[in-house]
Amino acid sequence: MDRAVKEKAIMQIISLRRVQPSDVEQLQAISRITFADTFAGANTEADMKKHLASAYAKEQLLAEIETPASYFYFGMIDNQCAGYLKLNVDQAQSEDRGATTLEVERIYILPAFKRQGLGRTFLQAAERLAQDLGKERIWLGVWEENTAALAFYIKMGFEQVGQHVFVLGNDRQTDLIMEKRLATAE
Repeated sequence: MDRAVKEKAIMQIISLRRVQPSDVEQLQAISRITFADTFAGANTEADMKKHLASAYAKEQLLAEIETPASYFYFGMIDNQCAGYLKLNVDQAQSEDRGATTLEVERIYILPAFKRQGLGRTFLQAAERLAQDLGKERIWLGVWEENTAALAFYIKMGFEQVGQHVFVLGNDRQTDLIMEKRLATAE
């Protein structure tokens, strides 16, 4: 890595901002761009269109933002929105994993901002919130064919503990359930 690239990486400021209902259009655009960027090449156009239209409809996203046990944060790199994080606890979790867990439902990073530390920042934020809420573990589902994400989560201390079905359009796919036990303060 040359010196200019290193200096740019050092000088970047990553911050998080809570998503508000008034941000729904920006959230929708990021959702559709990032999901398509990651999964369009491995799925049919029909399945992608169906998923993008339903999962990221404004009404659906607004309902999710307004769910009390869900937390959305925009990730900002040098004051530019680079992606978002969605966390769920209690009844908002997409699957019942118990009262001592926090779900990382989405880590969506725009293509231009990948590999700049935002994913790590998002997971650190998830861990802090989980600890603040008295949770013992964080978990997530990741498509079994998303090898880059799987490698990242393993590197971050997650282990596979199960699997579930994720329906994309009309295609039933397997997501691996990954979990990380949080350090306890002694």
